[in-house]
Amino acid sequence: MSTVEITAAYAECRAIAKREAKNFYYAFRVLPQHKSDAMCAVYAFMRKADDLADDESLSLEARREAMAAWTAVWRESRTSSTNDPVFLALKDAQQRFEIPDDLLEQLVAGTTLDLNPHPEGVTTITVQDRQCFDHTVQVYENFAALHHYCYLVASVVGLVCIRIFGYKDRRAEQLAVDTGVAFQLTNILRDVREDVERGRIYLSADLLSEHGVEPAHLWALTEGATAQKADIALLRGLEKHAQTLYRSADELIPLLDPDSRAAMRVLVRIYRGLLNLIATDPAAVFRGRVSVPTSRKLAILFVGLLQSLRTRLFA
Repeated sequence: MSTVEITAAYAECRAIAKREAKNFYYAFRVLPQHKSDAMCAVYAFMRKADDLADDESLSLEARREAMAAWTAVWRESRTSSTNDPVFLALKDAQQRFEIPDDLLEQLVAGTTLDLNPHPEGVTTITVQDRQCFDHTVQVYENFAALHHYCYLVASVVGLVCIRIFGYKDRRAEQLAVDTGVAFQLTNILRDVREDVERGRIYLSADLLSEHGVEPAHLWALTEGATAQKADIALLRGLEKHAQTLYRSADELIPLLDPDSRAAMRVLVRIYRGLLNLIATDPAAVFRGRVSVPTSRKLAILFVGLLQSLRTRLFA
């Protein structure tokens, strides 16, 4: 493919990232152009996979078929020419930053977990709403199974990202895994209401049992029931575990290439800021979607841009 075609492919991926990425795109803006392009390509690839998996206008079987067909086309594109701009940009980024196929295969595997009617480590139960209608929900059996889910959907992303960011110390890999889990636990807390309504409970059964919270009660909370002390304790327990894992992010940043550290700081500050907002009022996640204000994100981005500029000027 020509340079013009690759440039156009990256531009398409950037448009997708700018439109959809929200928190991630703030970090992309701080990176040098070639690294920012690669991150946009990876994001656009992830976005397509997520959209296929989450398209509730299709049946579960139809989504599985669509995902299988899309994955087959992607695999073929790795060894042959392609007109798909996302696959083209991703292929170039893989070659430039030595991103192994296996990591991207794991990323797709994480995306397709929710398409499996009987995923490993997950129990399917029935709960009743206030009108006594039955709803089928999936619950992770224990925190180990939930942690594996977090690894596939978030830690693998972290392992891809640090190859783009650049690092020499192998300790960065485990730190990226831990940071990915911290990000995903933050997402789980933020999205708990939405996920329960979609039939998914990512607050694992052992954690629910530890705090004496029934899965059916989570459904009641999405319908407006008042959060009790046990509910708050459950959320705070997961929040504190995530806070501990964010220490890995603090250790990871100095191990990255200097021109990538500001981007990682931006991402961590936004996600940790979101977790801190949840910590101030855990029950808010059942009332609506908690988010970091755009003004705060822009302030974090501005600081990141200054740090990035200083690094480039004095490197």
